[in-house]
Amino acid sequence: MYTGDLGRLDARGFLTLVDRSKDMIISGGSNVYPREIEEVLLTHPGIAECAVVGQFDPEWGETAVAFVVPAGAAPDPAELDAHVLARLARYKRPRAYHFLSELPKNAYGKVLKTALRDH
Repeated sequence: MYTGDLGRLDARGFLTLVDRSKDMIISGGSNVYPREIEEVLLTHPGIAECAVVGQFDPEWGETAVAFVVPAGAAPDPAELDAHVLARLARYKRPRAYHFLSELPKNAYGKVLKTALRDH
């Protein structure tokens, strides 16, 4: 059964799910997993929720864009960049941050990344 989930097997044979294939961003020939970026952003105290999607880029193919729901006042994008760069490779950092009061969700509470891509 094909679910669209992407994962890795470690040396002991354990499977770790990393993301969904339709959400993966291909930037400059490298695979970028939005979930990895989201997990890093969520460690920032100024972020309540976030979602990362790919955006067309003429040079790189796609780049990451983050949609952020602040926990209080919106953090400075430069501060968020520094936070991400301290934890991830430079090519994985979001190229833009969009601040929203809430993320669009379906009836089950799942973030609608398709709506964010259209944004």
